[in-house]
Amino acid sequence: MKADLKVILALSLVHFTGDFYASFFTPLLPLFVAKLGLTLTQVGFLAGLSRFLAFVVQPSAGYIADHYRTRFFLLGGPLLATVFMPLVGIAPSFLLLLLFVSLGSIGVSMFHPTSAAMVSQHAGSHFGLSMSLFNLGGTLAFGLGPVFIAFFVQSYGLEATPYTMVFGLILTAFLVRLVPLPAGEGLKHLGFMGSIKEAFGAVWKPILLIWTIMFLRSFAGQAFMTFLPIYYANQGFTLASIGVIVSIFTVAGAVSGVIAGHLSDRVGAKPIFYWSHALATPSLYLLLLSPGQMVYLSAFFSGFFLMATLPLGVTLAQEIAPKGRSMVSSLMMGLAWGTGGMMTPLAGKLSDMFSIRPVLACLAVIPLLSVLLIAKLPDRKAGAGRVSVLSQKKGE
Repeated sequence: MKADLKVILALSLVHFTGDFYASFFTPLLPLFVAKLGLTLTQVGFLAGLSRFLAFVVQPSAGYIADHYRTRFFLLGGPLLATVFMPLVGIAPSFLLLLLFVSLGSIGVSMFHPTSAAMVSQHAGSHFGLSMSLFNLGGTLAFGLGPVFIAFFVQSYGLEATPYTMVFGLILTAFLVRLVPLPAGEGLKHLGFMGSIKEAFGAVWKPILLIWTIMFLRSFAGQAFMTFLPIYYANQGFTLASIGVIVSIFTVAGAVSGVIAGHLSDRVGAKPIFYWSHALATPSLYLLLLSPGQMVYLSAFFSGFFLMATLPLGVTLAQEIAPKGRSMVSSLMMGLAWGTGGMMTPLAGKLSDMFSIRPVLACLAVIPLLSVLLIAKLPDRKAGAGRVSVLSQKKGE
């Protein structure tokens, strides 16, 4: 069965639009400190609240989206991010900055569960590749957005950021014509606990296992993305060079996600998990040890292997729990990513105590250790677009 490429690309564009504007916030933090005189406590609160509203609350949005057939979440989410994230540049106070960031972050949490759930409905037999294309939209957004907003603000000033919403408004208007109505999951008659039981009751163990693997991968990945800029700054790299390293790391993950999705349709997801997680650890060590220009090549391989399995975790979970696709997508893309990101203060505290390099060296082992959990994953039948969980049930 062929995938509906038009819908898959439209959903990928939804993903790109919302995440593109969400990526504006972090690069501008130093300017907010200078303009509004923010303390580091206020900066930490802003960053933590943004991450919480954008990722950790996604299961709530997924629960609501599973109960109603509406495009409100699909189109309203990117619209909120498009309108409110650019307004941060003209915020005259900390409270208004907090409000704009919060509303933009809520928009990010709205569209992720529904759009990811719809991928499976239009993917045909190419589920892995379709989800990877969807993931590519978000990953490219986080790779290109910071570079764009940094160049824009450097050229036109912080107060000009509201003009950037024109691009997103045009994209959103275009998406109104392309994005179809979600199919819904038929859970409207059930309450919260009833929906959870219906969606996950028989398969909660493999879902929890996949979530744990995704959380560990997210913790390692976000810790590296957070502290590598400081690590290389201490080694004398310029700001421009550091930006290139981070972009290479991110874009490599987008490329590997597409390749991993295509291969998973042919050989299944489990072998891809094995190889990517096993090779991520030596790649991260190579990144920490590479001298001079070798850093750029090492950044590519590190991002390539570490981030390859993000779309596979979502596809595997959706196939195991097809009755709650929006909720399960939010668990894997939102809650796992957000919870992993909220662990970065722990890595920061340890770095204050022992320095960055040894802490990152310890975190680099996490993907390799997660191979022990990957061995317990259910096997997906390549090309069948479904997962065999019979062996999982027999083992219970």
